[in-house]
Order: sequence, then structure tokens, then C-alpha cells
Amino acid sequence: MLAAAFSMNAAEPVDTCFQFTDIKVNKTTSVKDQNKSGTCWSFSGISFMEDELLKAGKGEYDLSEMFVVRQCYIDKAISYVRYYGQANFGEGAGLIDVPYVYDKYGMLPEEVYTGLQYGEDKHNHGELAAVLKAYLDEIVKNPNKKLSTAWLKGYIGILDAYLGEVPESFTYKGKTYTPRSFADMLGLNMSDYVPLTSYTHHDFYKPFVLEVPDNWMHGQFYNLPLNEFKQVVDEAIDKGYTVLWAADVSEKGFKWYDGVALMPKVDESKSMEGTELDKWVKLSSKEREDKLYDFSGPVEEIEVTPEVRQQGFDNYQTTDDHGMVIVGKAKDQKGNLYYKVKNSWDDDQVYKGYFYVSEPYFLAKTMSIMVNKNAMSKATKEKLGLQ
Repeated sequence: MLAAAFSMNAAEPVDTCFQFTDIKVNKTTSVKDQNKSGTCWSFSGISFMEDELLKAGKGEYDLSEMFVVRQCYIDKAISYVRYYGQANFGEGAGLIDVPYVYDKYGMLPEEVYTGLQYGEDKHNHGELAAVLKAYLDEIVKNPNKKLSTAWLKGYIGILDAYLGEVPESFTYKGKTYTPRSFADMLGLNMSDYVPLTSYTHHDFYKPFVLEVPDNWMHGQFYNLPLNEFKQVVDEAIDKGYTVLWAADVSEKGFKWYDGVALMPKVDESKSMEGTELDKWVKLSSKEREDKLYDFSGPVEEIEVTPEVRQQGFDNYQTTDDHGMVIVGKAKDQKGNLYYKVKNSWDDDQVYKGYFYVSEPYFLAKTMSIMVNKNAMSKATKEKLGLQ
């Protein structure tokens, strides 16, 4: 097992098979908890924006994730109805959605808009998501033979009941703002943020619409060769920027409570599932997995090439699961390099809400990233046609 006590300052685990040493960790705000809501994209995106404010010397802010969720729910509903219910609709969204909301609707601080108006202390969107989807599915059935002028107002009423109405104006630290003027006061420029990916089925150095269901507004991502893609992350971290990260976390080498994500080189032929031994031992699927992927410390990992990465995307082994923030770099006791990542699953975990992602895991399972273009090299920006 990989259980350990952890010091956030020195990164010195106690009684563990992994020993991580932080090489560089950039300023970031506190770990939050999305709890029972599929809103990692908003939590990670907001965390990234909060980090940008820290980096710009504007101080520490706690911004509202649920304001962003609410505004996206409205625009996703309009899109869903316009597509006669044949578009994606759900709790998920993408890296580009927080900048989208910031530009179109502004921003709110957490203390003004918590999104907890339905008798819960923590976010739990099971009922809300089900009600919203059911409502829209009835609308697109078009029982009146044409849509009424009331459907959107009724839909927004559901959001108001659960998440709360958005104030026209509010007071924050003694000053009065609207959502728009608050965002303007923060002073972030959304055109500074560049979404990037790396896949071979599109031309490099050009943008394309990333083909994942949660990209509901068909946003474009710049495409870089894999080595340059990783270089962008490394340079950003070295310059003091955090990186918004979307990745697949369904891999068997993703061990959240152990605080590590690896791509171990495993011989799947050694799985005993379906064998005569399995017939009598009767291990659960989790027990089989634990035996096969029981790495007690650093292990040999797979070599990740652009072809391996593309294959994972094409055959559904790499999916758009989760949004997080890369805040730094580290190494283990054998000198292997890792990215230090902040999650939004609370801090009841070995590294208090952070974990370490090996380079092979990053290369294989990253779906996309977003960085401040000022963190990118001049050469890369020129190749992408960025100013």
C-alpha cells in the first residue's frame, strides 16, 4: 500500500514506497470540493483563473464555480433545443467554458453565489441534472406543435430554485459591482488563454474542433506535436504559471488515494480472469485489478509515442473524464519526473488534495490543456499564429 503522511512544504512522505520531492510548485488557491456534481471543469477552470490573479499580483480571490455552471446550463439548454434534442446535454463541459462565461456574463465571488439553495451543505447535482434533462426532453417533443415563449423562463426558474438567482448588483469588500463590472475589475483578458491538444488526425499548428461530447459549443483547440505540447507545460511551470488540464482518470494506474498516477508496463496476459484458478479463487474484478496493478513504488512504465496516444483516443481508451490544474513538477526517489496536480475532490487524501502524475501518464492520457499565452515561447506562438 502507498499510504503516507505528508508535509505540504517539504513534500516528505512518511512510511511510503513513493518519495516525492517537489522541484517547483507555483502559487495556487486552496483545494475545493465538487462533491457529488459533475462540475470538475468549472472547479478546475475557476482555480486556474484564481491562480492567474495570484500570478498577476492581484491577490487571492475565491470565485464562484456555480455561477459558471448556471450560465453554461442555460446556453447548453438553448443549444440542445435548437438541435431538437440531438446535441449533448449534461453536467459536463470543457476547459474553454470558464473563459466563455467570463467574457459573456462576467463573474461573481463565491461568497455572493455559492449555488447551494436546495438544502445541502455540499454540491449534489443528481436531482438537478435529472430534472433539467427531463424538462428539456419534454420541450423538444413539441407538444404544442410550436415552442412557447415560456419554456426558457421555466427552465431558468429551475436553476434559480436550486442554485439561486444571479444578483443584478452586489457589494463586495465595500464596493458595489455587477457580474460584468466585477469581472472587469479583476482585469483578466480571456484572449490570453490558449486551448491546446496533440493528436495526429488533424494538421499540426492549426486549430480544430476537439471531438469529445463535452465540447458542446464546438470550441477549437490548437494542435501541437507531442514533444512541443509537453514543452509548453514545462515552460509554463518554469515561468511560474499553472496549467489547466483535462485528462482521462479511469486508468487502472490512477490511484487517487495513494496520490499517484502511472502508466505501468503490465502484461495483461497474466490476468487470471476466466482461468481454472479464477473459477475456484473467486476474486472480485477489483481484487484482480489490484493484483495486476499493485505497484509498491516506482515501476517501469510504457513508452508513449504520438501513435500510442492517438490509438488511445481513437479506440475510446482515452476519454474526456476530468478537469484539474497542474501546479508544479516533482521527482520520485529514482529521479523519475512527475507533474504535481491539484484536484477538486476535497483534501481527505494522502497529499491533501494533490497528487503526482508521471510523464508517461501525462503524455498518454492528457486530453487537452489551457495556458496563458505569455507562458509560451515566442517560437511556439509564431507557429500557431498567435500574437
